[in-house]
This record gives sequence, C-alpha cells and structure tokens, in this order.
Amino acid sequence: MKTLMVFDFDHTVVDDNSDTWVIKCTPEQSLPDWLKNSYEKGRWTEYMGRVMSYIGDLSVSPDTIRNVMETIPYTDGMIELLTYISGHKSDIDCIIISDSNTIFIEWILQAAGLHSAVDRVFTNPATFDNRDYMTMQCHHSHDCKQCPVNLCKRKVLGDFLESQAEAGVHYRKTFYVGDGGNDLCPAHILKDGDVVMPRKGYTLEKLLSKMNERDKTILSRLQIIPWTSGKEILKELDALNH
Repeated sequence: MKTLMVFDFDHTVVDDNSDTWVIKCTPEQSLPDWLKNSYEKGRWTEYMGRVMSYIGDLSVSPDTIRNVMETIPYTDGMIELLTYISGHKSDIDCIIISDSNTIFIEWILQAAGLHSAVDRVFTNPATFDNRDYMTMQCHHSHDCKQCPVNLCKRKVLGDFLESQAEAGVHYRKTFYVGDGGNDLCPAHILKDGDVVMPRKGYTLEKLLSKMNERDKTILSRLQIIPWTSGKEILKELDALNH
C-alpha cells in the first residue's frame, strides 16, 4: 500500500504567499489602498481576481508575471523532499490542496523541476483571457461553515480519498503538511495513525495546541509532528519506507 503526502502550498512548500508575491511585478511593488480595502473576509479569491485585473490594467505581461513568480523561495528542505517523492512514485502519491491558483503553482513547480513529484493539484482554476489578463474562479462550492467560500480542504481530501478507494487505491498512511487555519478542517477526516505536520510557529500549530476536549478525542488518533524544514518531513517519510 502506498503513502499519501498532502501539502498546502503557501508558507508550506514555498516560504511566502504566492498571491502577495505577485504584487512584486507592479511598478510600485504595492497596491493602492482602494484595492487593498476591497477585501472581504472569506472571499480572498474574488479579491485576487481584482488584483490580477489591476495588474492587467498596468499592462504587465504574462511573461513578466511568470518571471516574478519563479523567484519565490522554496521553504528550507522542500526541494529535497519533493525530489525524494519524485524518485519514489511507486510508493508515494502526492497532492497539493491550496487556496492559490493553478497558474502560479504550475509555474513555481516547473521552475524548480518538481512537477513530477505532484500527482494532482486542487486549487482555484486560473487562465489568461484574450487581453492577457489573468482571471480565476473559485475551486468549488461547499457547505462547511469553517472554511472560505471557495475551498474546503476537508471536502477536497475526502472526495479524493473516496475516488481513490473506488479505483482500488488505499493508503497505509497519510501525511498532511500545512501551516494555516484552513489546514485544520481536513485533519478531522484523517484515519487512526495518520500524521498531521504543522509548521512550527504558524497558525495550524497554535490551533492544534488550543483544541478543546471534544476535538482532542479526534486528534488523539493522529500523530502530530511539528516541523521547521522539509528535511524533517523527509526523515519521517524515509523511515516509513524502510
């Protein structure tokens, strides 16, 4: 049976937020207040649509955006970890569930030659229209009250595991690697002995440590292993495969 690696992207695979990194391609490397103030809680994807429209209005080309996005730094040890996963595809499936978008993630993975490590990316679909403006849609709709309107990672992971099971693929262990508040929801559907790996010092680690008694019964089934470098995750993964 294979192992499943599930990664968040921003502040996990890469050491920054890809959606805010793109602002570096504007002449001022900043956004006007009217645009920043237009953000509504839980509606980040719609906000990013306005940001990319503004960048389009500045006549910033897709090539310029790509060149900037390719400079985002990977988190320490993540290139080594994903390279290891690339070399062990017979034992490891790997998916990304992210609130970024398809174009940014594809560019960033391709720039480091890491595309082959990742089997599926679940994120907000993005395209360039006939004006060369980048547009994006919400990944899906869902009923979860805890998550942003465009993405519930629990639903994505649950649907993926269900479709894999229907295809006869069952995982002996799942590792969920993330940093943010929206990475807590999917932890609730992991099975006994699965591993949640929160990045040290980030929101997910803090939320896990604050969980109330009811939720602790859920989490007692799981291994919680905080990390600072992808090399620590690699060590856990390598130990499982030997």
